[in-house]
Amino acid sequence: MILIKNARIITMETQDYENGYVLIEEGKIKAVDDMEDLKADMSCISTVIDAEGGYVIPGMIDAHCHVGMWEDSMGFEGDDGNEDTDPATPHLRAIDAINPLDRSFEEARSAGVTTVVTGPGSANVIGGQFAAIKTYGKRIDTMILKAPVAIKVAFGENPKTVYHQKNQSPVTRMATAAILREYLIRAKEYKQDWDEYNADTEENDRPEFDFKMDSLLKVLNKEIPLKAHAHRADDIFTAIRIAKEFDVNITLEHCTEGHLIAKELKAENAAVMVGPSLSDRSKIELRNLTFKTPGILSKAGLEVAIITDHPVTPIQYLPLCAGLAVREGMDETQALKAITIYAAKHCGIADRVGSLKLGKDADVVIFDGHPLGFSSKVKQVLIDGKMV
Repeated sequence: MILIKNARIITMETQDYENGYVLIEEGKIKAVDDMEDLKADMSCISTVIDAEGGYVIPGMIDAHCHVGMWEDSMGFEGDDGNEDTDPATPHLRAIDAINPLDRSFEEARSAGVTTVVTGPGSANVIGGQFAAIKTYGKRIDTMILKAPVAIKVAFGENPKTVYHQKNQSPVTRMATAAILREYLIRAKEYKQDWDEYNADTEENDRPEFDFKMDSLLKVLNKEIPLKAHAHRADDIFTAIRIAKEFDVNITLEHCTEGHLIAKELKAENAAVMVGPSLSDRSKIELRNLTFKTPGILSKAGLEVAIITDHPVTPIQYLPLCAGLAVREGMDETQALKAITIYAAKHCGIADRVGSLKLGKDADVVIFDGHPLGFSSKVKQVLIDGKMV
C-alpha cells in the first residue's frame, strides 16, 4: 500500500481535508480522510509520501485533445488526425493512430494530466472514434480507459474549408448537417434490419455488414455521445437540433460563443467543453474568443469542462487555462472541477477517474502550492497507483 500524508486534499467530492491522507492499494483509492483519523496498519504500507502541507488533487483530465495524433516536432509523418479523403468516417479509431511515445504524453503527466480524451480532428463531418486513455505507457492497448468514448462530428468552418478546396461536398453548413443526418438515418435503418434479423434468424435474411453504420450503433444506443465540434452559436444550435431529432447524446466541444447563449444552453442542460482559449483568433469563428466563457457558463448553472485541444494549446498548460478562467471570473472550485470531475462526467468515465473517492483509480497529483497557482509545481504524479 501507498500512503500520502500531511496533505491539503481537494477531493472533487463533497468533503475536502485541510490536513489529510490518501491510502492506495492495488492501484485504487482505499481511503481518503483526515490525518487524525488515520488508523491504517503501518506494517502493510510499503511507501509513504509526505506531502508536507502541499495540495493533493485527482489526476487532471483533458476532455478534448489530439495528443499522440499530431506528434510533437513532426510534420506530415506524425500527423494522423484527419483522414480528409471522405467527409464521413465513423469507423476510424483513434487507438490505431495514437503514438504513446510522443513526448507530449510525458509533458502531460509531468503537469498532472493523467487522463486524456484524444481522437480525430475536425476536417470531416464525421471524423471517427475518440478514446479515453491514461498518459503513462508504451503500448496503447494497456493505456485505454474507454474506447470508443465518443464519435467526433464537426460543424461550421472546418469541414466547409477542407472540402471546398477539393470541390467536394460539403461546402455549406446545410450540406454538413445533411451529411450527418444521412448517416444517422442510414444507421437507424441498419439497426432496424439487424434488430429484425436477431428477433427471428430463421425467417429473416442476415443483413450485409456495413463498417460505417455498425460504428454508429453505439451512438444510437446512447452508449457513447456525439462529440460535436462547434464554435459559433448557430452551429451549436444545429448540433443540438440534430441530436434531438435522432434522440442521441451530445457534448458541445469548443463552444467559443457559448457565453452569448448561456441561458439557452442552460435550458438544454448542455454538456459543454470550452477551449482552446489560450490561442490566437486564427479564423473567423474565433472572433468572440474569450477566457470569460467558462465562468459565464458556469455561473449560468452548467458543469463546464475546460480543454486544450492539444496541440492548439500544449496539453501541459491545462491547469494554466483553468487558472486564467478563474482570473476572468470563474469560481476557483468550479475551475478545478472543470479539469477533473466535470471532464470525467461529460466523457462517461467518472466511475473510474475525476475525483479522490473509495474504489476509483489511484490517479493522484501532489502540488507544492495551489494547483491553479501560476508558480505552483508538481511534486509527484501517480497513475493507477504507480509513481510516474
